[in-house]
Amino acid sequence: MHQDLRPYWLKQLYLRYRRWYAEYFLRPRCTELGAHHTIMKPWYVHISGANIRIGRCFTAIGEPMHRVQIGVWGREAGQGRIQIGDCVLMSPGARLSASDEIVLGDGVMMANGSYITDSDWHTLYDRTARAPEPTPVHIGDNVWLGDHATVLKGVTIGANSVVAAQAVVTRDVPANVVVAGNPARVVKELDPDRGFTTRMDLFADPAGAEAFFDAVDREVLRENSLLRWLWSVVYPAGAPRS
Repeated sequence: MHQDLRPYWLKQLYLRYRRWYAEYFLRPRCTELGAHHTIMKPWYVHISGANIRIGRCFTAIGEPMHRVQIGVWGREAGQGRIQIGDCVLMSPGARLSASDEIVLGDGVMMANGSYITDSDWHTLYDRTARAPEPTPVHIGDNVWLGDHATVLKGVTIGANSVVAAQAVVTRDVPANVVVAGNPARVVKELDPDRGFTTRMDLFADPAGAEAFFDAVDREVLRENSLLRWLWSVVYPAGAPRS
């Protein structure tokens, strides 16, 4: 892994530009976008459709080949909704596709390539129409969806549960369990009495967290020079690794 050779002031300029981009281009696409969001590479985050509400301390990580996608395609104009709670994480390639309703609780974590949809989008015998009955998806607080996990229509997942990598969830999942496979089945029970440390704990003081990471940047980047950084851009093979 290459070291970050940017001077502190240069990284601050980048972070300000990143935030400006999210505020200017992404906020207008949301009915609500909470404070203290961290949207990394927001030009690779796609938000479309009506009634998209996102809570505070939202984190999304876009990448060129793995865009984060949040979309509502309602049955009629202005219909359908996505509600994302506080402190939710969407990793590269994570997708939400709502016909009628998808609700994510607080602290939900979506790993790389995970996907949630509330519709098949076409019926078996009429490939031009959706099923008439809504089949909403509700994801409880502190749920973790593993790498390329898929949650299909009509599913409710209880709080604190974990969906293993590449699992396909086709039916309800109780709270405090791990599910795996296709179709996903319970493979382990979690002990809620042990307690969980969650993303809500991490962002309990969002302003304090921002100040902490800023102080880390100041310390780690304080000896970096513009010339050294420019040299690493022109000659990447010569950049030191951490």
